[in-house]
Amino acid sequence: MGQLELEASMKVIVIGGGTSGLMASVSAAMHGAEVVLLEKNPTLGKKLLHTGGTRCNVTNRRSPEEIVKHIPGNGRFLYSAFSQFDNQDIIQFFESRGVRLKEEDHGRMFPVTDSAKTILETFIQEIKKLGVQVRTNVKVKTIRVNEGAVRVVELDNGEQLQADAVILATGGKSYPKTGSTGDGYGIARVAGHTITPLFATEVPLTSSEEFIQKGELRALSLRNVALSVLNGKGKAVVTHQMDMIFTHFGISGPAVLRCSSFVHQVQEKENKKEVVMSLNALPDFSASELDAKLKGFVEEAPLKSIKNHLKGLLPERYVEFLLEKVGIDDQMAVSRLTEANWIAVKEGLTNFRFTVNGSLPIEKGFVTGGGVHLKEVNPKSLQSKLTQGLYFCGELLDIHGYTGGYNITAAFVTGYVAGMHAAFGD
Repeated sequence: MGQLELEASMKVIVIGGGTSGLMASVSAAMHGAEVVLLEKNPTLGKKLLHTGGTRCNVTNRRSPEEIVKHIPGNGRFLYSAFSQFDNQDIIQFFESRGVRLKEEDHGRMFPVTDSAKTILETFIQEIKKLGVQVRTNVKVKTIRVNEGAVRVVELDNGEQLQADAVILATGGKSYPKTGSTGDGYGIARVAGHTITPLFATEVPLTSSEEFIQKGELRALSLRNVALSVLNGKGKAVVTHQMDMIFTHFGISGPAVLRCSSFVHQVQEKENKKEVVMSLNALPDFSASELDAKLKGFVEEAPLKSIKNHLKGLLPERYVEFLLEKVGIDDQMAVSRLTEANWIAVKEGLTNFRFTVNGSLPIEKGFVTGGGVHLKEVNPKSLQSKLTQGLYFCGELLDIHGYTGGYNITAAFVTGYVAGMHAAFGD
């Protein structure tokens, strides 16, 4: 009976032994498939070991609706996959295999060991237990599509591997040193798939502003600011309230990383290089509260300089920079400031505008935006709508989220669902 079952089982080849590929291999094997995992690196999970600052932020505990909101790049596509395997299932997957997890700020989940190795070792143990055949140092050249179905994977040494289903889990183009060099896009094209334009997301932004080029604010960090990306009409496309830092090439830090894909979006939509950003350095003050605060300066210490008052709220370097920008002597006593001066100070504090002109290259990004066009992929099974037996998962798909456990959640969920359906052949 066991022999008959083995002969009747689907043979699934998973291309890529990273985050989504590891989950896809385990899922396919758990659901009865005979699985071969191909990885071009000498070892599995090279990029996985870098996630979460090497601590591996395995998922986020927020509701699926909240997680989708934190995946601005086509997160809604994941609803069908989430109905089959979600973030709570990811937590259960690891905890049931002896991995203790802990929750940190904003719902982020980490192994208590604070080590991505714990997660990788869990996958390797599971792969061994399930009898997945692992082949490392293997480069896939292409897939063979015949009569609308994929049945053969061809390696660069000419070897041809037969399969009932193939799962592409080759990752994007960020972190190329880990093997994410975009190989999967070419393979997907062989099967007739469209690849939407690739771009860096969760990436620092560049600027040609004179104050950036001169390094006036270089290495200056600002805490809890509200950073907005503005469209051509001056309306905010997105606003993120987090920390940021000025660099020698532009801006970086959590707020910037979250805004980066929206900068690209405005550039593409409006066909422009320069995008305006607005920086509110005091977002926790309402307009009336800020008015009251500034009025209080005059009442409490009228002879004290505007700089000395403001440096109680913001770093001195930033205060000096803003006051120079709005043309006010930073040593001027607050009692001498005119109404026009106060309006200029408020505008500088809450709506300092500057331009950015792009980002660091895709190789420097945390995540790749763009990928296999989702209209060509079945959202329930993650099977190609163009080629039978071909499945996609992970960063290869045109899905991208913020850092904080959202991208890895998408990778694990799509990996599990693709593996399950590939095993069932549906």
